[in-house]
Amino acid sequence: MFNHIPNFLTLGRIALIPPIIVLIYAFDETSRWIACTLFSLAALTDILDGYLARMLTSESRFGRVLDPIADKLLVGAVLLILAGRDAIGGFVLIPAIVILSREILVSGLREHLAELKVPLPVSRLAKWKTALQMIAIAFLIVGDSGPKAIPVTMIGEFCLWIAAALTLVTGCDYLVAAQRHFDASDAPRTGRPGQVERVVRPH
Repeated sequence: MFNHIPNFLTLGRIALIPPIIVLIYAFDETSRWIACTLFSLAALTDILDGYLARMLTSESRFGRVLDPIADKLLVGAVLLILAGRDAIGGFVLIPAIVILSREILVSGLREHLAELKVPLPVSRLAKWKTALQMIAIAFLIVGDSGPKAIPVTMIGEFCLWIAAALTLVTGCDYLVAAQRHFDASDAPRTGRPGQVERVVRPH
């Protein structure tokens, strides 16, 4: 039973998306703080599920596939509702679009490489990018409902721009790493039948 806890946490992260969206849509001060709390809890499960999977030695293919999907659903849904409620707008939409576009790109690469049985592991820089964009989104959810002495919205927007910059770097890393494999797979094969393909690992 304990071996299934990481997957339950990942599923829980997905289950938290609808109430977070509803609370942001309500867009009053109390609902925004509650939404930020739930979003932070969801972001925390992203750390816990991977840690527990390694500690319990229960890493599974289902978990490896579902975990990045849960992250993309959470980030994408919240960025869209924040844009819809004008919590982000103008030039701040640029980093949001960059982040969403990168997620689509990496998802496409993962899907294609999965058919070839080639994993695309998450790089360390990508993990920092994810953490920073979660912090940025949490600040943007609170927005003007935060303490007047703290520029909450400005901090969130600044972090979102930095996360977008890291997004471009990591997206290029994944693309280059995948391209190396595509080039290798297009070349004449000299390996023996049944030889295991090399893992694509971006730097």
